[in-house]
Amino acid sequence: MAEAKVTARPLSPHLQVYRWTWTMAMSVFHRVTGTGLYFGIALVAIWLVALASGPRAFDAVQWFFGSPVGLLILFVYTWVLLHHMLGGVRHLVWDTGTGMEPGTRMAMARFTLIASIALTVAIWVVAFLLF
Repeated sequence: MAEAKVTARPLSPHLQVYRWTWTMAMSVFHRVTGTGLYFGIALVAIWLVALASGPRAFDAVQWFFGSPVGLLILFVYTWVLLHHMLGGVRHLVWDTGTGMEPGTRMAMARFTLIASIALTVAIWVVAFLLF
């Protein structure tokens, strides 16, 4: 019987090989926020079911979303929505072949994070001032 020869196979590059960059970080955040949106839809569904179930159920859900924990969840969900949307716009721009220069790519990645935070805070400030 012939003996099988074992050869060393090359390893695929992974996070320990690559230098961490803004575009890599925003790619990871885009995936994480996509997952967050998936679970955040459950919040919308819970709110809609409570709305359809009657005043008692709706009041309970409204109480939770009005509590400090509920407001924190809604604040984070607002950021998740905005960050994912801006990441999608960034990818849409890249799909046109624009913004692929290294400096522009990094600036767009930074803008995604900074703008999503600024827009989230602005939305919540306006919401609290109006209501």
